[in-house]
Amino acid sequence: MNKRQTLQDNVDAKQSRKLDARQQGEHSAWFGLGMFGLVGWSIAIPTLLGIAVGVWIDERWPSRFSWTLMLLIGGVGMGCLNAWWWVNRENEDE
Repeated sequence: MNKRQTLQDNVDAKQSRKLDARQQGEHSAWFGLGMFGLVGWSIAIPTLLGIAVGVWIDERWPSRFSWTLMLLIGGVGMGCLNAWWWVNRENEDE
């Protein structure tokens, strides 16, 4: 492929995205706040669940390892993956 064809493909792709954005209209501030809340809750819920399960395990079967801490970290990790998935899905829709 030559440089001219590559440039033409890039221009066509940008033009197509711009036309699609004009047809969909702009997202409102409420959309941004909703996405912000969705990302926050998608991290908070797995984190809180991890803490609750960790405290329950630590009370039932005491050990030298803190299940609360380990599941807290696991919950934050799962929540971040979940938030990434939602944001990535929204970007693909655009």
